[in-house]
Amino acid sequence: MNATTDALAGAAVASDDSAAATFAADRAHVWHPFAQMQEYFDQPPLAIASGHGGWLTDTEGRTYLDGTASIWTNVHGHNDPDLNAALQRQLAQIAHSTMLGVTHPVGAELAAELARLAPAGLGRVFFSDNGSNAVEIALKLSFQYWQLTGRPEKRGVIGMAGAYHGDTFGAMAVGDSGFFHERFRPWCFPAEHFAAPHCREWAGEIRAADSAASLSSLRALLTAHAERTACVILEPSVQGAAGMKLQPPGFVREVAALCREHGVHLILDEVFVAFGRLGSMLACTEEGVTPDFLCLAKGLTAGYLPLAATLVREEIFTAFLGSYESRRAFFHGHTFTGNPLAAAVALENIRKLRALIADGPLRARSACFGRLIDETFSAHPRVREIRQRGFAAALDLAPSRDSAENFPVARRVGLQVCLRARAHGLLLRPLGDTLLLVPPLCLSEAELGELVRRTARALDDVLPS
Repeated sequence: MNATTDALAGAAVASDDSAAATFAADRAHVWHPFAQMQEYFDQPPLAIASGHGGWLTDTEGRTYLDGTASIWTNVHGHNDPDLNAALQRQLAQIAHSTMLGVTHPVGAELAAELARLAPAGLGRVFFSDNGSNAVEIALKLSFQYWQLTGRPEKRGVIGMAGAYHGDTFGAMAVGDSGFFHERFRPWCFPAEHFAAPHCREWAGEIRAADSAASLSSLRALLTAHAERTACVILEPSVQGAAGMKLQPPGFVREVAALCREHGVHLILDEVFVAFGRLGSMLACTEEGVTPDFLCLAKGLTAGYLPLAATLVREEIFTAFLGSYESRRAFFHGHTFTGNPLAAAVALENIRKLRALIADGPLRARSACFGRLIDETFSAHPRVREIRQRGFAAALDLAPSRDSAENFPVARRVGLQVCLRARAHGLLLRPLGDTLLLVPPLCLSEAELGELVRRTARALDDVLPS
């Protein structure tokens, strides 16, 4: 055995030892999110050590296509040189400085950039660190605004059926996420919910759409309760955690019009859909809607660091101005509000995204993604329904394409397909028996083809025709 072989063998042993130590520490101490840990302990262990572009590498050297964009956040790929450089430049200046009573250049610049991106009128930015907090801030601002303007009775919230706005208590209260949150319902404030619209779309074509019943449901709630309602909250265009449930074009405009008519605030939760996920920077600009509050997170930093923002209409901001003793100030904050490292990478992310959207490659890749899904799954015997818009897709699995019958919950079909996908070098995450395909925006057309083909192979392995 020569010196090179000895070195490689030693590296392999070190890698094996490192992986074993990782798995041991994980299983002894880590409580994973959204996981039945007993089930997790029974699964083959997987630890991701590095990433490049749309690919991830585990501690044992195996590579996987990132089919979830690291849970819907990654935009330009892992280890992007431009984002890395922006982070390193800021790190050479300062890693963190508070925004409580002081500011810093990169935070102020990002706030100005977000105001430029947003519809006219959304000129104020309140930073936080995740989507749930962005939503909590919007809710609290709406509640306090009505108190400050002499309407303290306007306390109610109307959300949409199937909504998911996060896992903090305010976000849970206005959501409608079934078993995710039902056990905590006794501790949540009451909220109303209107029916969701129906829309099926993939490969750029709407196959079915109906929003009349949904809008009628919202109109009835507002007619009955507007005098006591502070706000309506909506995930525009796509309800991600509901299984990529789509809304027809123009639906958000209709909701906004009803809110204006009845004098209630509109909160748009774009935590999932913004920053290129649907092909545009913001969904609200595509719909021509200016909400009262706009919540952003996930793709804001291209999947690099935690950062969120709540954008607010200027006239709402001015209602909070006054002397200190008036107690009009918004007493809310986060330790890492506007973190400079996160702000710096967000600015570079936006710069890169502007070019991708303006020059057209994002649109071309999105169209390719839709075509591939259509060609592969539209007639698949185990896929009951497809929904796809931009770089977000859902495949509802069923025993038969034309049957209303579902798989037994205990069979965990969606999870089994995702576990099998690892053998094909693909990481996916299910929602029950729905497969969610949410790739990084950087994937080439060839890589999008691999994503779809590897998904089909895993599906056929678990559910052979």
